[in-house]
Order: sequence, then C-alpha cells, then structure tokens
Amino acid sequence: MKRMSLYLFFAIMLSVSIATIAFADSPGKMDLKVGDEIYACNCGEGCDCKTLSRLPGKCGCGNDLVKATVVKIEDGMAYLQAEGWKEPRAFKTTGEYACACGAECKCHTISQKPGKCGCGTEMKEVK
Repeated sequence: MKRMSLYLFFAIMLSVSIATIAFADSPGKMDLKVGDEIYACNCGEGCDCKTLSRLPGKCGCGNDLVKATVVKIEDGMAYLQAEGWKEPRAFKTTGEYACACGAECKCHTISQKPGKCGCGTEMKEVK
C-alpha cells in the first residue's frame, strides 16, 4: 500500500511539473489572462514597439513602461488598461523580439522591435 501511494505521489508531482512548464511563458509569447498586471509601453496607439514585460523597465522606444491590467484577451491580443489611458490599448501577445537572458529570466519581455528588455539584456529576434 505504501509503495502504491508513493507511485501515485510521484505521478502527481510529474504531472504538475509538466503542466507548469507547458503553461509558462515561452520565448516570444506572453501567456496572459484577464486581471494580470503587466508592464506595457506607454507611448500611445501610434507606437510600433508595443513592448510588454513582467518587470518595470524601458520599452523599445526608450520610454518607461507603465503598469497596466489585462482587461480582455482575444485572438492573440491582450487589451490593457492603465492609469491615465482613456480606453484599453491592444498589444500582441507574441513578440517579434524577446528577452535573451534565458530560462531563468523573470522579466519575459516581448516587443515588436529590438531594444533592451526589462532586466536590461538586449532582446533577440524570435525565430
């Protein structure tokens, strides 16, 4: 009986580990859900960098990122609302550029143009 319980415990732990890896942000893609707080480019609708990051920092344009809340997710787009914005702004959840600091990265920055990510590392083009 103890052996069966031990096998069951390891099977559950393995399943949880695989699920955590599968649903984590992958390079170039940011997995968001309504209510998430994220840092976003504050340059306006005409901006072409559309930088998103899990940490504060600068966007591809060199301006400070602003804390925003995800209010809607639809067709590969996240609609964010931040203080001072009249209405939500649309951001792609897949970037052409992503932070290049590796798997241990905490910023998970993505952008539509090159620049530095939230942790200060130069972003790389997503292939």
